Amino acid sequence: MPEEQKKSTCQICGAAKKIHNTSGFAACSTCKTIIANVKNHPEEIKKLWLHFHDEPVLPEPVSIPIPQPEELPDVVDGKRYRAVDRDQNKWYLSVSEVDGNPVEVFASTAFDRNHELQSRISNLTTITRLISLILRHIFLYEPLTMGKCLKQIQRSSRQKNDLPDMLYGVLSRYQNEIDNRSKKSIMP
Repeated sequence: MPEEQKKSTCQICGAAKKIHNTSGFAACSTCKTIIANVKNHPEEIKKLWLHFHDEPVLPEPVSIPIPQPEELPDVVDGKRYRAVDRDQNKWYLSVSEVDGNPVEVFASTAFDRNHELQSRISNLTTITRLISLILRHIFLYEPLTMGKCLKQIQRSSRQKNDLPDMLYGVLSRYQNEIDNRSKKSIMP
């Protein structure tokens, strides 16, 4: 039997029939017609759907207003947590809150002066600064920009060529390209 005439299962109706590749679906000839109608006459399909179902095919889009960004207050409430890592180092995690929502996180340890931990601490500082930026975006609607991300990464670097410093160096190239594109689109 030639390859074209082998029977297979239709992805739409499940029938074992001769199959055609139609818009990315393995469909029988009946379902091929249905796919063409859905593709070419979507308004008619919506009318038919509403006739048989008491709801639209797709929900109507809802416009959700975005609140105005809030400034981070100078004084915020906070909670401090103590945790122990797998190496038995004690860590202190502080969470600043606005209206009960977390907006900043900080982590510190009694071993800040330990040189072996300096690399871990700079990476941890990067993580907490970026998480804080995201939390302020979520709960205070603070705009999240590449420039703000770069600023937080740069501030978390503790020494030249540590991971945050290298990340800042690489990612700031993208910011420079964005700035250059913006300048070119403004120029006549």
